[in-house]
Amino acid sequence: MQRRFYQVDVFSSTPYKGNPLGVVLDGQDLETEAMQAYSLWSNLSEVTYVLPANDKQADFQFRIFARQHEYRFAGHPALGTARAWLDAGGVPQNPRQLILECGAGLVPINIDGDVLSFASPATIRSGDLEADELKELVSILDIDPATVKDSQWVDNGPGWAAVLLENSEQVLEIVPKIPQRPGRWKIGVIGALPQERWPEKFEFRALTIEDGALREDPVTGSLNGAATDWLIDAGYTTAPLINRQGTKVGRRGRVHLDRQDSQLWVGGATTILISGTIEL
Repeated sequence: MQRRFYQVDVFSSTPYKGNPLGVVLDGQDLETEAMQAYSLWSNLSEVTYVLPANDKQADFQFRIFARQHEYRFAGHPALGTARAWLDAGGVPQNPRQLILECGAGLVPINIDGDVLSFASPATIRSGDLEADELKELVSILDIDPATVKDSQWVDNGPGWAAVLLENSEQVLEIVPKIPQRPGRWKIGVIGALPQERWPEKFEFRALTIEDGALREDPVTGSLNGAATDWLIDAGYTTAPLINRQGTKVGRRGRVHLDRQDSQLWVGGATTILISGTIEL
């Protein structure tokens, strides 16, 4: 069956320098196995499928697949799916804010021209990493433990653990080592940028290791949201701010973050680059 399809560039104002997302707009009769199969074949970091909303407050529902894994929530899929739905003629109940329904519940999306921002959902796992957990991450990152300023679980769906280093240069120098034992790790690495040189506050990297393979996500809204909430609460920064991500993989990701009435908003540019149909 032919279904409407978009590919969206998220978190960069420069085309092809953000994080790509595949969006299937007519996903209501697709089986989970078919969603997984296309996501795996596409080789995109995530693919989403738009469905009718179950909750009357929501404009639509969507499911997120990262290869064979389904996520409760992820940031760049939320923003990219919202942009595709609007471009395809979707009309939100509120012209200034979309309400998306996903595994994490209802997610508001503020609309400000080409920039969309999502309300970062609450973490499902937070708090300090245990000593053995941190030791394993330090080993995977192949870094000196003395360079770690802090660490925290910042899992709002995908499973992120964050490690804060002294500076952005240390972040960009990392060459991870693949663990010998089987497993799946999602590691966010953060370091402050020199403020005399860059308007952005932190350099982010998002590393996923699974089945002996390493994948680096170009720009990651979920990680930026949960980790920035932690960094603000821990006194490392204040809002508003802009983070940088994707430098190591040749991207120019910029994530805009602001906190309003204790709610962190995560936003960036969203651009439709491919549109058409897909056979699914």
